[in-house]
Amino acid sequence: MSTTSRTLKALLAATAMTAGLSGVAYAQSAGNYTLTILHVNDLHSRLQQTNATGSACSDKDAAEKKCFGGMARIVSKSKEIKAEIAAKKGNLLFVHGGDQFQGTLFFTHYKGRADQEIVNRFGLDAATLGNHEFDAGPAVLADYLTGVNFPVVTANIDLSGEPKLKGLVQPYIVVERGGQRIGIIGGITMDTPITSSPGPTVKFLDDIKSIQKYVNEIKAQGVNKIIAVTHIGLVRETEIAQQVDGLDVIAGGHSHSLLSNTAKDAVAPAPVVVNKKDGSKTLLVQAGEYTKYLGRLDVTFNAKGEATSWNGDPILLDGSVAEDKETADRIAALDKPIQELKNRPVGEAKAAIDGDRKNCRQKECTMGNLVSDALMSATKAKGTQIVIMNGGGLRTSIDQGPVTLGEVLTVLPFQNTIATMKLKGSDIVASLENGFSKVEEEQGRFPQVAGLRITWDRKKPAMSRVVSVEVADGAGFKPLDPNAVYSVATNDFMRRGGDGYTPFKEKAIDAYDFGPNLEEAVAAYIGANSPYEPKIDGRIKEAQ
Repeated sequence: MSTTSRTLKALLAATAMTAGLSGVAYAQSAGNYTLTILHVNDLHSRLQQTNATGSACSDKDAAEKKCFGGMARIVSKSKEIKAEIAAKKGNLLFVHGGDQFQGTLFFTHYKGRADQEIVNRFGLDAATLGNHEFDAGPAVLADYLTGVNFPVVTANIDLSGEPKLKGLVQPYIVVERGGQRIGIIGGITMDTPITSSPGPTVKFLDDIKSIQKYVNEIKAQGVNKIIAVTHIGLVRETEIAQQVDGLDVIAGGHSHSLLSNTAKDAVAPAPVVVNKKDGSKTLLVQAGEYTKYLGRLDVTFNAKGEATSWNGDPILLDGSVAEDKETADRIAALDKPIQELKNRPVGEAKAAIDGDRKNCRQKECTMGNLVSDALMSATKAKGTQIVIMNGGGLRTSIDQGPVTLGEVLTVLPFQNTIATMKLKGSDIVASLENGFSKVEEEQGRFPQVAGLRITWDRKKPAMSRVVSVEVADGAGFKPLDPNAVYSVATNDFMRRGGDGYTPFKEKAIDAYDFGPNLEEAVAAYIGANSPYEPKIDGRIKEAQ
């Protein structure tokens, strides 16, 4: 069971009088209006199909139909379902839970314009902003938003101070389907200033207060069916379901959670059902990540706008689902300019290098060790003793065999530079405490390291989980001295305080943020150590 699943169940158990977890549909009551909701989230520029781990699909796997997703499959499957619902004279909405940007060379090369063109083929009714939509700053996001053919809704954001984005996002919309009005309200994680690069002019507001404010406004218009499309994460979305009155469905994102009644790797059933004191229910859905699934939820409402029955599950977009040919052809055309970059060989992997988010945001992972060791190697001339790399900066795995620059760029898509600094031992410990503080939420701040040997305890309260820290000393290790000053390497995002690493920003001595690009250092390290053998060597241990 994943940490997200444990945290979710603990949260619901703690409020057992007001919430419950159920994957079983309630019996049909006096409901008289049925709505089908299609939903996607956390697509991260996976225009093309991927393998099972979210990495690029090889020609061999593609020929054997062993790959998943890709946006041409979303287009084809959603068209099929829309035709099915239309034939029944039913009602349908299609929403996107954010994080369309970042994760492949399509975003690196086109800066959102390829995403814009292909997502416009989905026929979305609404989308919310994800934190990674801000990775390249407001100007790139503004270019994307001005060209999409669907409304973008986010209730807890203030864009009035950013001229490039002002007027491009609404808190909510009201649509009509089958003679019934439905409110669609958006929300984004309040951690966006920590996890991305929105700049100082964009303000992020309290999610629960903002969503409740606009739910009340929608209800005042006589609308009694309201859907939230959010990029906030399953744990917090469950809290929103409990605390916000008037929400019927939350189609979420950000935690990459697969809610399913059939998939083996699901973190909870679909939907999660939150029952509240007043007898109302809020249904929560998420559809995993990387275009592997298209979420579907069919809900029946009674005349009061209360959900009385529901059914549905994310649909696996495997090789049995045909790609929309026109979309696939256009993606292939968009891919041609970046093929040369993608195919440039850098070395070989002796075994698969694990960059799965469920591992790299929870424990020592082989991709974390590779990138951290590459950082150490690239900065050894500067006397680096310690490397700390955020697990969230590692976006996918690399398969066994030849490794291309394109694969490295897919793992490290943010174009971060290497940053160096000096830091007191006590500030290093404080930084590591930050790294372990949100492990229950699988946040990207989890530290992957080199030059350190750490023991930590997840059972302890946040910011007091570090049990011991040792620093490499010749062939062995010695305890970290809180008063000593150490040479540290990281990436420029973290050095600026990203992912909550405030000491890197405020306590750094002799900081320099403009080293080589991180992906170049990793590609060079693989080449210099090819065939590279992934390793786990106990540099991060969890107390039992």
